Amino acid sequence: MNNKSNKVNAAITIIGNEILSGRTQDTNLTYISKWLNKLGVRVEEVRVIPDDEKIIIRNVNELRKKFNYVFTTGGIGPTHDDITTESVAKAFNLEYVYHKEAYSLLEKYYSPEKFNEGRKKMAKLPSKSKLIYNPSSGAPGFIVENVFCLPGVPSILRSMLGGLKNEIAGGKTILSKTVNLKTVESEIARSLTEVQKKNKDVEIGSYPFFRSGKIGVSIVLRSENQKKIDKCNLEILRFVSEKNISLID
Repeated sequence: MNNKSNKVNAAITIIGNEILSGRTQDTNLTYISKWLNKLGVRVEEVRVIPDDEKIIIRNVNELRKKFNYVFTTGGIGPTHDDITTESVAKAFNLEYVYHKEAYSLLEKYYSPEKFNEGRKKMAKLPSKSKLIYNPSSGAPGFIVENVFCLPGVPSILRSMLGGLKNEIAGGKTILSKTVNLKTVESEIARSLTEVQKKNKDVEIGSYPFFRSGKIGVSIVLRSENQKKIDKCNLEILRFVSEKNISLID
């Protein structure tokens, strides 16, 4: 696996034509990223791709070799366009078969008359899959090696992440601090660049905003070391004070 930084990293692949068309707004990315950060896993790449078998296979194979963990969302449901599961099986050259435990879980979850072909389809997984249990709606996700496949429905996905903590070997927790300023980026760009040059172990992001009638900039500091964040924060507050820029709570 190519991980030159020796840090624990991940990629997220959001699968679904409905996301690309704009019909559905994705909220899973933010939730998964924050959850991984707390476990010491840095999300370094995100892709949004269609429900297309060849594209899914290509992306899974590219990302699983490049990152410690790959998370996919979407396309593991009961309908004809839910093709993620079979595509992942093909990416790993595994059989796409009924998983005994998944089948048993779904059989118990649904009454006999409601356990139809569509619901049985959700028990078909790549052979050698490990289940991700679903406390919300029964249908499990699955893990193959370092690829974690989750549903696209946000409430269900969130309920399933809690059971994955023991599956993730993370690094140090990625800490963050946000400083909100009443200013524009051009006013602080040079000073912020100087702070970044002196604090290479702290990731500094600058994000303009307009909310509640206020124009401002959020400066986000991220590092595994709280002391380095605090030092960086003091340097930012120093030039903010010199420029008479107001802080926004």
